[in-house]
Amino acid sequence: MAEVVLRQALDDRGLGDRVVVESAGTGGWHEGDPMDERALRILTERGYDGSAHRARQFTRDWFDRYDLVLAMDRDNLANLRRMAPAGVEVRLFRSFDPAAPPDAEVPDPYYGGREGFEEVLALVESAAEGVAQHVADEID
Repeated sequence: MAEVVLRQALDDRGLGDRVVVESAGTGGWHEGDPMDERALRILTERGYDGSAHRARQFTRDWFDRYDLVLAMDRDNLANLRRMAPAGVEVRLFRSFDPAAPPDAEVPDPYYGGREGFEEVLALVESAAEGVAQHVADEID
């Protein structure tokens, strides 16, 4: 969800052609699979297109390709920080949401119902605006 929402937030600022956004998990459990159908349904209802998304696994070489690496939760943050070369900053996605408390995570809605996916979308939309603004400030 976050990849799709962040792309849209960057597109809305006219930055879509200047910024690459990709997502991946730190584990490969769903690699190659499309987005969870519940997440896709909610995104579609809200005007986003997540149909092209496929799960991938983050690998160490991504640090060479991307300037900003974000984690959805503290477990993935710890995994990414262990993989990161010295001096590379890895942050929580919600750290860009001024309304979020410190160390706020994006919960995993996988084992719940629709309400969890709706909550995650709202959290992601708030944080994506902050990420997009940060990127705009860095580029300009």
